[in-house]
Amino acid sequence: MSNVLDQMHDSLDSRLRPEDIAALILDSGEDFTPGQRRMLERAANSRPRWWYSSMSSDFARPVDASRQLATLVRLFDHDAQAYAGTGAAGDPNALRVLAHVAGQPLGWAPGIDFKSRANREARAAVGVELSKRQYNRAWRFLIRLDDKISRLDTELRKRELMLAGRSGLAADITADRFRRDPAAACFVAYFVARKNLRREFSLSGKTNPMDEIADMLLRRLGDGSDWWMVSRVHPTPDVVARLSATEQGELLGRWSSLMRGAADILRQVWDPSTDRTTMIVRRGMDSSTWNTVAQAYNTARAGWMNALAATGTLDLLGVACPGKVMRLMAADLAYWHRSSGSDVDPDTAVWAALPLPWEVLSGEASCTRDYVAEACARFEVDAERRGWVGPRATGKVTRFEATPELVHGVSIADPVWAGLLRRAGVFSGKRITSSYEDMPVPADVVVSDLPTKTFQEGAL
Repeated sequence: MSNVLDQMHDSLDSRLRPEDIAALILDSGEDFTPGQRRMLERAANSRPRWWYSSMSSDFARPVDASRQLATLVRLFDHDAQAYAGTGAAGDPNALRVLAHVAGQPLGWAPGIDFKSRANREARAAVGVELSKRQYNRAWRFLIRLDDKISRLDTELRKRELMLAGRSGLAADITADRFRRDPAAACFVAYFVARKNLRREFSLSGKTNPMDEIADMLLRRLGDGSDWWMVSRVHPTPDVVARLSATEQGELLGRWSSLMRGAADILRQVWDPSTDRTTMIVRRGMDSSTWNTVAQAYNTARAGWMNALAATGTLDLLGVACPGKVMRLMAADLAYWHRSSGSDVDPDTAVWAALPLPWEVLSGEASCTRDYVAEACARFEVDAERRGWVGPRATGKVTRFEATPELVHGVSIADPVWAGLLRRAGVFSGKRITSSYEDMPVPADVVVSDLPTKTFQEGAL
């Protein structure tokens, strides 16, 4: 059982399908009623007979500094065994310490460029006995290592924000705490898998992660359950209300800190020339970073408002009520919306009418709850139901559906064929490689509607 719980805990940092988690739950040793077990078995048995998927079971991870660490060992005669298995190659803080130790005898420090290196007399004065060639080589390496550390730090931070945007504060849950309450662990692991589902290319809204299995697993929990752990991934007001006053304050602070941190990054990547009324991405925009951080900001904002509601402090929004942030949208998806008779998300008009959230959080602009409510009323948006001035209304519990095999949001019946289409660049909006130009797409393996405009522009 411990091994099963460890696998479930590992899934919090990966992307297993809900049906995979359902199979693990059945092996967890938890006591389920016959009806509950049938529900889980239906999900676990929905996995295809080949149990293979062309979709990654993990989120992309940044390349660590193993290669640079090996070079540091070679150039500076460090003991390679000292770093074996320590994880230093993936830890920016540990790498900074190593770079500082290696660079100090040479007079190097982070941020110093190549032109600042010492001449022969200065090197001799501090006891550097390396030849000019060896000295220059070491100096260049340390500069490149410093750049690698900065990139690794940035990519790790982006991955953390991406995970937070999808599954909340699941990273806070330690393996020991996860094992102590198997019933709560089952809900947390399954609900995180539901929240990590890829979005299908369609005009419909995002599927509610609270399906019938997640609802059943949540209802099994009682007064003695670890609601702190549940609140990390499902911070609704009724869940937060079960926490102690200390835990509520800590959770409120965690969401506030995450929201402000994401807002600071959004300020840095925001392009003032963007049309806020459409949020259509243009060439040169870093839409990937924007959308990742925007999702993290919105998740943190929702958790923050849930905590305010649970602690009876929603009146604070009368002083400052930062708005939501809209994601950037591809032009072909916006065209599809309009050609199908729909339009952009109605929240976009409200976002465009309000001050930028990072300006509100920093005190540069004023935006109160009443001001947000007036903007919502102007564009006929339900301010309360859509989460502009308080906790967003919970959606209807959905029926479990097996995870579709997706290629850029288009569902494909066969995972092997899906892998071929992905490698060819089909449905990506880019012109595919010449070796695949005449490749047909059989209608019986494509499940969902095709993005017609993308086809016409040369995806095939």
